[in-house]
Amino acid sequence: MRMLTMRSSSSCAAGCIFLAAIAWSLSAAAQFQERAEPKGPRLGEPVTQKWQLGLVVSATNGPCTGLVGYVPLFVDWPEQQVSVVAEDVTPNVRLTYQVVEGIKVMLVHIPQLPAGEEAKALLTFEVRRCPILPPAKTDIYELPDPKRLPKDVRPYLAPSPGIESKAPKVRSLAREITGKHENAWKKVEALYDWVRSHIKYEKGHAQGALVALKTGKGNTDDLTSVFIALCRAVDIPARTVWIPGHCYPEFYLVDDEGKGHWFPCEMKEERSFGGIAEQRPVLMKGDNFRPPYAPRDRQRLLTEYLTGTGGKPKHRFTRQSVN
Repeated sequence: MRMLTMRSSSSCAAGCIFLAAIAWSLSAAAQFQERAEPKGPRLGEPVTQKWQLGLVVSATNGPCTGLVGYVPLFVDWPEQQVSVVAEDVTPNVRLTYQVVEGIKVMLVHIPQLPAGEEAKALLTFEVRRCPILPPAKTDIYELPDPKRLPKDVRPYLAPSPGIESKAPKVRSLAREITGKHENAWKKVEALYDWVRSHIKYEKGHAQGALVALKTGKGNTDDLTSVFIALCRAVDIPARTVWIPGHCYPEFYLVDDEGKGHWFPCEMKEERSFGGIAEQRPVLMKGDNFRPPYAPRDRQRLLTEYLTGTGGKPKHRFTRQSVN
């Protein structure tokens, strides 16, 4: 009886050790997963800044009526968080808001503005903007299946103003550049390097991707347009990111688990592919907007606008850093 008890005790002890070993292994695996590098672009340390957006209108040339101003506002993005910290709005102004393809637009309504008076609507934003670092591993990314793209990504395969991605010249060139590569990341990188090597930066008005390809030169908008057009021509979603005084493209790939990620690159400045050290706030992302004041039109950039039914007001749209 005594021996049976001793054997039972030994069996229990061995079982406890075995269970403890399993628990330790599971714990170690969980810790390893927590420490594993996240997929997609990585965010650097944020920079906090303040920006003021809005509209000032004055009736210096006589009374004005039926004025409506349209002001696109900052919104949150994965690399950016925004909040309104101050408002300067005169009593003669009524504000409403409208979302246009993901972009929040402030509508400044001024029913009547007597001669000599001023109306204003100024919002001050606190913006926390992170630089974007390239992913730790690039060989895990694949080209997305165009038929399985999320609804909000599908538009970035279609042409936009100045981004003629369906033009035969663009499509044949994109296939030629990417055909030498099997790896999805390398395909996009080849397009990026080709544009930087073959399209020379030159100041001036934007002309569009086709003109830039023909002349071999263009401004920042054109460099961005050529890259985006080439990406879209081979079913790689791409879009324009607009910041104060500049723009750059983002492209879209999926990881080995099927999750999609947007990656930025810099076309004009020093070579920066898959990440960007930019700290200026994001104004908007996209390049084929339908403005609320002209719904039949398409704009590459959703711009500010003032309309009215009477008078000749003087106006000033504001977009400035107030740090």
